[in-house]
Amino acid sequence: MPISWFRGGAAVLWVSGIVGMIVSSINGNNNGWVVTFGCLTGLASLCLFTATAAVRREPIDVFEDAVAERLEEQVQHLVAQGADEDSVRSLVRDALRLGRGRSGRERARGQQGAPRG
Repeated sequence: MPISWFRGGAAVLWVSGIVGMIVSSINGNNNGWVVTFGCLTGLASLCLFTATAAVRREPIDVFEDAVAERLEEQVQHLVAQGADEDSVRSLVRDALRLGRGRSGRERARGQQGAPRG
């Protein structure tokens, strides 16, 4: 389920919650309804925050540094075993470029529909 669905649903709940608080406050000042709509609005916010945090794709900088250190250790280990350092570093660059791009299936789909010139 895309995060945009959560954002749209949360926006609907926020607007309806605020409208519900205003209407129930004006129409009889029923505290039970006001609190109910307030909790609904707060729950929508909590769900949106949780969903956004769960689908966050950028890793924290500390983890990137740790991965980079491990990768450098692996490169040094391969070079120590006799691999050509330029070839290993070229392979790592290509792998990073591939990993930062689209997935293989998306790439294949894009190539099938692309006109050939």
